[in-house]
Amino acid sequence: MIELLRRFGGKFRRYMVIGPACKLIEVIFDLLTPLVIAQMIDKGIGAHDVNAVVRYGVVLAAMAVIGISFTLVCQKMAALTSQGMGTDIRGALYQHINKLSYAELDRFGTPSLITRITNDVNQVQLAVALGVRMLIRWPFLAVGSMCAALAIDLKLGIIFLICTPAIGLVFWFVMARCIPYYKQLQAKLDRIALICREGLSGARVVRAFVREDHERERFAQAADDQANTAIAVGKLSSILNPVTFLVMNLGVCAILWVGGIQVNVGELTQGQVMAFVNYMTQTLTSIVYVANLVVVFTKASASASRINEVLNCVPSITDEDNEPVALPEPGNVAPVPALSFDHASFSFGVGAANAVSDVTLELPLGKTLGIIGGTGSGKSTLVSLIPRLYDAGTGSVSVMGADVRTWPLDQLRHVVATVPQRTSLVSGTIRSNLTWRDESATDDELWAALDMAQASEFVRNKPQGLDAPVEAGGKNFSGGQRQRLTIARALVGSPQVLIMDDSASALDFKTDAALRHAVRERSVRGAAEGGLPLTTVIVSQRVSTVRDADMICVLDHGSVAGLGTHDELYASCQLYREICQSQLRREELEGQQGSAAPASAPTVPASVCAKEGC
Repeated sequence: MIELLRRFGGKFRRYMVIGPACKLIEVIFDLLTPLVIAQMIDKGIGAHDVNAVVRYGVVLAAMAVIGISFTLVCQKMAALTSQGMGTDIRGALYQHINKLSYAELDRFGTPSLITRITNDVNQVQLAVALGVRMLIRWPFLAVGSMCAALAIDLKLGIIFLICTPAIGLVFWFVMARCIPYYKQLQAKLDRIALICREGLSGARVVRAFVREDHERERFAQAADDQANTAIAVGKLSSILNPVTFLVMNLGVCAILWVGGIQVNVGELTQGQVMAFVNYMTQTLTSIVYVANLVVVFTKASASASRINEVLNCVPSITDEDNEPVALPEPGNVAPVPALSFDHASFSFGVGAANAVSDVTLELPLGKTLGIIGGTGSGKSTLVSLIPRLYDAGTGSVSVMGADVRTWPLDQLRHVVATVPQRTSLVSGTIRSNLTWRDESATDDELWAALDMAQASEFVRNKPQGLDAPVEAGGKNFSGGQRQRLTIARALVGSPQVLIMDDSASALDFKTDAALRHAVRERSVRGAAEGGLPLTTVIVSQRVSTVRDADMICVLDHGSVAGLGTHDELYASCQLYREICQSQLRREELEGQQGSAAPASAPTVPASVCAKEGC
């Protein structure tokens, strides 16, 4: 908590001084109130002097008005500080999260990060607000009341010395057992957030498989687990108030008993006894509120540590001191390769098996690389190394002849455009989604990208065209339309390298073929116009999508099982041949270069041969 105050509290320092100062003035008036009441009783009521009663009543009213005025100022300072710090912490968290690499994001998890940026920041805000308003009030009021009571009578002060440690002992007993629960509560809230996110984002799948009862049961178990922990904390905390008020009331009874005796012998006045009771009540009530403040600060401390864990997480991918990379000159006789992998390997965490293992290949400028392999073979992970979404653990990855670690990230990700496997559109308009890479893109450039992505037809059919609304996640578009819009978004801004990570899986074969043809034309046209030709990386499980690529990389459990053209791989790579036999028609298989499929090759079922691709 202290670290967050040092980091974000500087600009609110004056508020954190003015607020407690105003609260201190209010406390001083609260401490003077019992003395004024004592005088009212002794000189007014006891002496049957109405004027004295009215005079002291006016003084009490004036003190109340002044105290309320300072309280309002303190409340304003607390609101400005807590809300301002909360806003700054959320902004810093969001900004820092966007700097983290995929490795750190995978480690924290999306549900946990959402909980930290919402619930945990709320806990810190509450603690800051109560700190400005109450941190001075209750401790100062407790100490001041005790000192004032002891000044009235030392004999009655012995009751204070008995009651106060008794309440402190109860407080220590309860807090020592509550604090561990508060940390557990935050972790269990993360679990609830995870289940909510999975259930709501996958609602269609849940209903398609009739898993509503299972999801409800799963959520109920997580909620009950969290509730049981909260109830356990509540049961412990519920001991505080009854026990402390019992001790306080017993102390008041003792004061009235002993004080009554002293009044009879003339050692104390009735007003002094009442003042002593008021101070006793203020002291013990303050201790109760201090206990509640400790509960709030304990929760905030657990939340602050989770926030600091994110803020102190150093991104593993940075571009500090990286100078802009000079791109190859168009028409260079011996251009550098567009992409190069040199024994590149990557694993998700220390000790985990390699998701990409010892990949070596080079792709010239303007050529197309097809990457194919089974599910979990490392295709998406491999292409994620190109724009530095992950960093290779060993070996290197180069773009335009320069190691990606030497590129400024902004420049690298402007040169390399990525179409992710999962479509990602944000709420807004088609125009606002397409201009992510280039906010100054003209309408002509946007329509050209839509034409290449085979998306212009359905966009033109929208009454608002480029300004047609896009709902969150693009849910008002079909899967194929969302994929084509994300492809168009990547094409805006004239990238030199285009990565399509299985981004045509929802397209029919005709549209897929037209898309690949348009991309090839774009590459040829770029070279003809004196620019760099477009280099393309296509990840797919369809042989028909990658078979025309200049180079095909076949992955098997992260390793390169084959590298070459379609004909070369069909003749030399058993894995690629099996993929082809499961997807292509019989006549296509018989037309391969070199020789037909071996006699021992399995016969492809008619039901499979009747369709092209997968």
